This record gives sequence, structure tokens and C-alpha cells, in this order.
Amino acid sequence: MSKKKKGKSRKKGISNLTNTILSILKKERNKTFNYKQIAAKLGVNDASSRNQIIKKLRDLQGKQEIEEVERGKFKAVVNTEYHIGKLDLAAKGNGYIICDDFDDDVFVASNNINKALNGDEVEFYVYKRRHRGKLEGEITNIIKRDKSEYVGVIQIHEKKNFAFVIADSNKMYKDIFVPINKTFNAEDGDKVLVKLEDWPENADSPYGKVIQVLGKPGDHNTEIHSILAEYGLPYEFPHDVEEFANKLDTSITPEEIAKRRDMRKDLTFTIDPKDAKDFDDALSFKVLENGLYEIGIHIADVSHYLKEGTVLDDEAYERATSVYLVDRVVPMLPEVLSNNACSLRPHEEKYTFSAVFQMNDKCEIKNEWFGRTVTYSDARFAYEEAQAIIESKTNEIPAVVSLSEKTYKADQAIADAILKMDDLAKIMRRKRMSSGAISFDKVEVKFNLDEHANPVGVFFKTSKDANKLIEEFMLLANRKVSEFVGKKDPKKTFVYRVHDEPDDSKLANLQGIVSKFGYKLNFKDRKTTSASLNNLLKEVNGKKEQNLVDTLAIRSMSKAEYTTHNIGHYGLAFDYYSHFTSPIRRYPDVMAHRLLQLYLDGGKSANEEAYEEKCNHSSNMENLATKAERDSIKYMQIKFMQDHKDEEFVGVISGVTDWGIYVEIISNKCEGMVSVRDMKDDHYAFDQDQYAMVGRNSKTIYQLGDEVVVKVKNTDLVKKHLDFNLIGKHEA
Repeated sequence: MSKKKKGKSRKKGISNLTNTILSILKKERNKTFNYKQIAAKLGVNDASSRNQIIKKLRDLQGKQEIEEVERGKFKAVVNTEYHIGKLDLAAKGNGYIICDDFDDDVFVASNNINKALNGDEVEFYVYKRRHRGKLEGEITNIIKRDKSEYVGVIQIHEKKNFAFVIADSNKMYKDIFVPINKTFNAEDGDKVLVKLEDWPENADSPYGKVIQVLGKPGDHNTEIHSILAEYGLPYEFPHDVEEFANKLDTSITPEEIAKRRDMRKDLTFTIDPKDAKDFDDALSFKVLENGLYEIGIHIADVSHYLKEGTVLDDEAYERATSVYLVDRVVPMLPEVLSNNACSLRPHEEKYTFSAVFQMNDKCEIKNEWFGRTVTYSDARFAYEEAQAIIESKTNEIPAVVSLSEKTYKADQAIADAILKMDDLAKIMRRKRMSSGAISFDKVEVKFNLDEHANPVGVFFKTSKDANKLIEEFMLLANRKVSEFVGKKDPKKTFVYRVHDEPDDSKLANLQGIVSKFGYKLNFKDRKTTSASLNNLLKEVNGKKEQNLVDTLAIRSMSKAEYTTHNIGHYGLAFDYYSHFTSPIRRYPDVMAHRLLQLYLDGGKSANEEAYEEKCNHSSNMENLATKAERDSIKYMQIKFMQDHKDEEFVGVISGVTDWGIYVEIISNKCEGMVSVRDMKDDHYAFDQDQYAMVGRNSKTIYQLGDEVVVKVKNTDLVKKHLDFNLIGKHEA
């Protein structure tokens, strides 16, 4: 609240009137406004206010900031160049605009945000002055809101006939005002989903209405549903979509088989995670008379069931991806397809879309074939079972990794196939790495959950030979399908998965950080960049700073995305790459199947503009799903730490800012913050050059990568905050 001025004031001045008038005129700079229209925009109609507006208009006209176009009608004097960009808000209310017109982001102070919200597409102009070396700007117009729905906790003021929703996101800097008749019968303290409806010119807060009551804060299902709602992700299928899917004919018919290549007699098997429910890829293996190996990569033929123009296809497109949260999967397709008709389950005939290759012992491809098939899976393996075959070089599966929890012998022919394909996969991987591919084997955090979805343990998922075997053959199919279409003349529209070269400034930032750990990088050219990044990832393997360096290395890369414009895939070192192998869980793969079949049938090139729009949508939905997945892991980590409040943990300093240090616990990868206010043994100041907090008196340094001992101070499941108390440095 503004402080009251001393002494009596006869007239109440309209606060910030100059900026408000300029903001109104600049926002709609092609329109003219008289004093009455401006008063209406400000929600004032008393004589004193009108006089202030008239006086201020004359004042601004005298300064030539506005002009009188016709008697009593004013518009802004436009002598500035306007730009368009995307707003990225910091938690303190200031922000940065990312704009292609500038090399650096443009700083925007909180008083120049002008009701824009995080992620909004905005119009702005740039001042001559700079803020800490950054250009500074002011937002003049909101072109497109990034989102209109927010998750938060509702506070109901019964007597005053209104409520406020306090958003969970720290990027939402205003509480949302909700009239009492728009609370959707929510109770005080409920977690709700609120939709923004309006933000009146003279209102401090945006107005909204509650559209869903999610439950009580802290309750497990409430929080998981809140994560999905925050990103606009659904968790149930509409009734008409379920009904449509359930009525599909999923039988395997002789008429359909006759249209396909029949590969049911070829030795075929799946290798998947032990808890997988949908199997969207299978491998077949055959030794030909000429000594070549015929290897088929068989993918569930989702597009056989998913027809364009149906409610099922519309829903799948809207979702664009399955979302993998810590305790559940939110599928792209209803269960009748994802877990049944399209799942390549053992001892069942299935319709598949296949890429079949003939190759020699050196992995040289002598023949390739793409098309629709019918297959029969002879066996299903978990990664751990296939790994046992690779490691023992026998067909024996020990009880400890067996899906049946009993020791058994796999079919010898399948064991031989796995061993040969493992050899071939290793050759393909070596070739890929020597071409400049980058090996990101990032450790995945997984949780052991009890029957109530409470985390009782943390474990790390790593990629072994069996995982890499599947990965290499999926990469082969994705690359070759993409190449087959991409090399067609005349050019054909296709859905590519592209990955641009890394940004130089991000690589320089990575170099600055990893040098603190004693690592060196060489960015002279593309080859040395790839080689030194791979070397870095190899060197940090198993070290305390591995997760930090892996994360920073990934962040230094460009984001992979879907597009019809092929620029190749930097990280994989492929000139052509698409997603073809997971149509049960990714819509771009469905599009790739449809386009491939269109061109196999001799069809004309599809509409590039329409597919580019679909690619953008798919990339956006993938991005939201990734954020939701990350939030669910963070939520589960905090939940896990709630039960370990009395323990001391050894962690690595993973980030240093002027408000505190971030620490990642080595044993479970949970990250929390130590506030500088809680570092009470000295007065600490942030040293940007050293990525460190330095004690004024003791000169104690807490630097990025240092090992420290911490204890849980506070766990907030609702805000997803984990706060630590710093015990001190870890003495090894």
C-alpha cells in the first residue's frame, strides 16, 4: 500500500497518471481518445479526476509526447520503433523479452510490464539506457496471452462478496480476483483451476472465474491433477472419444492381411521396461541364404485405426503426446488402443508398419523396404532379461531379473538373435559417435512407491547394452524412413525431428562452469565441439558433479523440435531424422506413418503449411508434457524428503545466486535451496565471477560444485519448494 502523505490534501490525485495515459494511447496508437474516454478507461467520473486528466493531456501535448489530432482528441506521438517478442518473467516481477531483433534479451522492470504475464507475446520498445549491461524496454501491448488458466489456492472473503486465487506458479505476480458468484462452489483453501476473463484498465488484479475444483492442497491426487491442470493437460478422455474407440473393429481379418506383407513366421520379439503396458515396437531377425541379416523394425500400425476427421484423431492430435508422471501415464490414446489393439503383445497377431533392412556384419545396409505388415511376437523380454543374455552369452535368465521371478531358458534362436543384434548395435553406435554424435546418458531418477503412491525409496535408471540395442535400431528406422522421403525429387512434405547446432554463448557459459571442476572444452569447430562434449560426459561419469554437468551440457544444446524444414539433427549427427517408432505415444509418428504411406502409394506432396502448423503444436505439447513430468518428479522428491527431516545429507552446490545457493543431494538427486538469510555464521555476498558465496569476515567460500552437508528446513508440496539449512562443508 502507498504511504499516506503528511498534512491534509484537498484533492486526491490519480496515481501514475502520466504513464497511465501514455500507456492507453500507445496501446491503441492508431486510435484517438478524448478526456471522457480516458476517464472511462480509468473508471473515474468525478469533476476533480476529469480536470486532472484534461490538465495532464495539455501537459503531455506541450512536451510533444501526444498530439491533438482534432479538437479534444489525442493520440500518442510515435517516434519509437516497436518490436515483438516473448516475455520471460523472473520471480521478483521483473522480466526479460526474448526477441529475434536483438542478440541479448531485453530487460523489463516490473513497473513497465504493463499487465503482461509470463510467456505472453508482447509488443515493446527499447530505451537508450541499459540495465546491468542489458538493453531495457517497456511493454506497450499484449499481442497474445500464453495461457489463460492458472492453478492456485482460493481465499474466500464471504462478507466482502469476493475471493482471490493465489497462483501456485511463482511466475504469476498477481493474485486473481474472483467474484463470489464465480467460485464454482469452491471452499476456502481449496486448490482450484481459474480462468482469466478480464483485466480492467484501473484494476490492480486480473479478474477470473473458477472452472474446476481440484481438491485440498497437499493431497496426492490433488497435486498430481494440479500439475496437469497447470499446463492444460487432460487426465481423462471425453465420453464420446472413449465410446468411439471402444466401437472400433480391432480384429485381424484375412482381407486386411492380404493387403500387407505377411511376416508372422519371422522370429519376432519385444524388449521393453519391465513395467511397460504398451509395446509399440518389435524386432524380427532372420539369417538369409546370402549370409546377410534381415532385421525388421516393426511399429504398431496406429494409423490403421486412427483415421483423420474422427473425434478420436482430433483428441489424439490435441494431446499430441502421452505424459509420463511419476505415478501414472496420461496416454495419448484410449486404453483399448494403447494397451490392447496397438500393443505388440506376445503370442498375438498385430498390424504393424515396418522398416526392414538387409545388412552385413559391418552394418552396411544392402537393401531396405518400408510398408505395412502383419506380425506375430514370439516372446516379450524386459530390458534386464535381454541384458542377462548379453552379459552371460547364454539363453539363461536368472530369477532375479526374470519377469516371472523364476529362472528359465529363453528360446536359443532368440538368444542368438539378441547377441548378434547387440554386436551390430555396437558397430552402429561406434559409427555414429565417430561422425560427431553426442552421448547423453543422463541418469534418470525413479521412485519406489507404496500402494498409496508414497515414495519409499529412490533409484537411478541407467542405460545398459540392452537399452542401447533397442535405441540403435529405433534410430536406424527413424533415420532411414526420413532419408527415404527426404531424398525424393521433387521434394515431398514430411515431419522431421531437427536439432540445431548449439548456441556459442551457451557453450561459453558451460565452459566457464565446468572449468571450476577442472574440465576443458574445445569449441574450435563442429568436430572438436562434439568430441570434447563427449569426453566431458565420459570424464564426469560416476563423479559427484555428474548430474549437474550432464544437466548443464543438455541445457547448452538447442531444443530438438518438429518441423517440415529439415536442417538435420546435430546431437545424433544425422542429416535426416524423424520420429517413426512410437505412434502409440507421439502424434508426429502417426503423421510420419500417414505421409510415408501416401508416398509409397505414389501420392502427391502433402500441404506443407498445414503440417508445419501440426509440427508447431506437437513441439509445444511436448514441451508442456516435459514440464509436467519435471514438476511431478520435483513433487515426489519433496514428498520423499518430508520423511527425512531429521537426517543430514551430503550434497553438491548446483547453483549460486544472489538470494542463496542450490544444493543437490548426491544420494537421491533432490535439489533444494539454502537462503542467504539462513547462512548466519557470516555475512555472505554473491560473487558472480566465481559462481560463489563469499563470507565478508571469514572469507569462507561456498562455490559451485563444492560438497556440503545440509538438513531439511522446510518442504512445501503446494509450491514445490524444498528449503535446506546449511550445516557446513563436507569433510571427505
